[in-house]
Amino acid sequence: VADVGLAELPALAALRDRLTLHEQRPGGWQVWRHPGEPDIGDMGALARAMGSPVLSGFVMAGECVAVEGAAPRGGSWYACLGQEPMARHLAVSGLLLEELFLPARDAARRAVEWAVEAGATVDPGGLLDVLHVPRPESGAEELFSRLLDGLGIPAFPAVQDRTGTG
Repeated sequence: VADVGLAELPALAALRDRLTLHEQRPGGWQVWRHPGEPDIGDMGALARAMGSPVLSGFVMAGECVAVEGAAPRGGSWYACLGQEPMARHLAVSGLLLEELFLPARDAARRAVEWAVEAGATVDPGGLLDVLHVPRPESGAEELFSRLLDGLGIPAFPAVQDRTGTG
């Protein structure tokens, strides 16, 4: 949660020119985009600099997401969204999912702890469901959005126009 733009933080100075604000969410949460694989550095240090939990999701080829969460007191955790495509991506480098990411149940437990530290109202069942999705049906970004919802960081409700169509 930030009162200033995430890109303005000294910890992200090297990325600043390529970050774009994608979405604002209730409670001051911000979703930013970076066009490539950003080297964010120490997420724990970023969380301490922010004074609140932070979350990073690296979308790979639109089919899976490498997630890292960090909190000032709770430390860091790693999760994978879209296990089957992620396993294929890692296999190219000779790596296994289990070498980099927590199992879904452990990731959900750590995510709940992260959300509690963030002061969010978390949906543990929804988190576990999204972490168990073998491959996203609507794309990895939609899966990441569902993770945010489960963490208690929902999007603003859609605003309908006066005709009720939009």
